[in-house]
Amino acid sequence: MPTVANRAAGRQLKHSHGLRGTGARFFFPTLMNIGARKAARGIAAALVVAAACAAGPAEADDALWAALRSGGHVVMIRHAATEPGVGDPPNFRLGDCATQRNLSPTGRLEAKRLGEAFRARGVAVTEVLSSEWCRCRDTAAIAFGGYMAWSPLNSFFGDRSLEPARTRAVRERAAAWTGPGNLVLVTHQVNISALAGTFVVPGEVVVLKPASGDKLEFMGKLAPERTSN
Repeated sequence: MPTVANRAAGRQLKHSHGLRGTGARFFFPTLMNIGARKAARGIAAALVVAAACAAGPAEADDALWAALRSGGHVVMIRHAATEPGVGDPPNFRLGDCATQRNLSPTGRLEAKRLGEAFRARGVAVTEVLSSEWCRCRDTAAIAFGGYMAWSPLNSFFGDRSLEPARTRAVRERAAAWTGPGNLVLVTHQVNISALAGTFVVPGEVVVLKPASGDKLEFMGKLAPERTSN
């Protein structure tokens, strides 16, 4: 799988940790003007729906990548593969990665390939938000080079009473996204299932399109093995 380098000289990445700043922002030279971009998003969305109905996995994936190139979408990513286990060890601490279940070598490679796939296909990523868990932070950093930690993306696996408030906050932010580029949210299986209504494996990508009000249209998924080049 070839690595595609950043093609525009002087392209800048703002890298924020914690809750400071506005997130990681990527700028690509192919961003269209606002009017053209909105028109392209509508066309791309129609193509994705048609592809999902009539095409096989490869063609459907191509349509999803085309939609992402048009911008204005929300990309939810489950953290990449981890060391064996479920949840986290007893008494883990968010600020101490040594107490958590972390990415495995395979997971780190998955995250690297994911970022390469976005860059190879010219997909503009404007903002990256991550759960405060280290496996999500590392996935975001390896794939996209920068992120901002955002607590509504934190797992509620151990306390389901937290789900309504966190899902509502993520839905509101995602539904308000208008671009340019795409919003990436790196989080956990339970969070993605609650919002998008679909199960995801580690490293899997869910593509959503903001619709009217607080609605989000499910566009499809990209499996980890199909995000490489």
